Amino acid sequence: MSHKVPVQDAAPRSAKSDTLPQDSVIGVRSSRIASTVAIGLTVGSFAGYFALIKQGPLLAWSALLMSLMLAAGVFLWFTQAGRQLIAFAADALREVQKVVWPTRKEALQTTGYVFAFVVLMALFLWLTDKSLEWILYDVLLGWKK
Repeated sequence: MSHKVPVQDAAPRSAKSDTLPQDSVIGVRSSRIASTVAIGLTVGSFAGYFALIKQGPLLAWSALLMSLMLAAGVFLWFTQAGRQLIAFAADALREVQKVVWPTRKEALQTTGYVFAFVVLMALFLWLTDKSLEWILYDVLLGWKK
C-alpha cells in the first residue's frame, strides 16, 4: 500500500515572503509610510519641546511626552516591525508566566550559598596572593619589608 504525500507549492519562496503578508506591496508601503510618520512625529516632538520651552517647562514636557507617545503608538500599531515587537513581547510574557519561581526559602538558601562561596573564594585568593608574595619577595628575592 503506498502512502501519498501532499504536494506543497513548488514555487521558490524568498526570505521576504516568510515575513510579509500576501499583499506585501501594500503592507511594505503602508509600513514605510507609518515609519516615516513615526520618525517625523519624534523629530517634531523635540522641535516642539524647544519651541515651547519659553512658555514653561510643564507645557514643553507635556507636549514632548504626548507626541512621543503618539509616535510610539503609530510605530507599534501601524508598522510591521511594531506588530512583530508586540508579538515578541507577548510571547516573552507567556514564557515568563511558565517559569516556576523559587519559594522565599529556596531563594534565601541559594543566596546564602552564593555569599558563602564568595567569602571562601575571597579567602582563597587572598591566601594565594599572600603566599605568592611571601615566596617571591621574601624567599626568592630576599626583599624583606
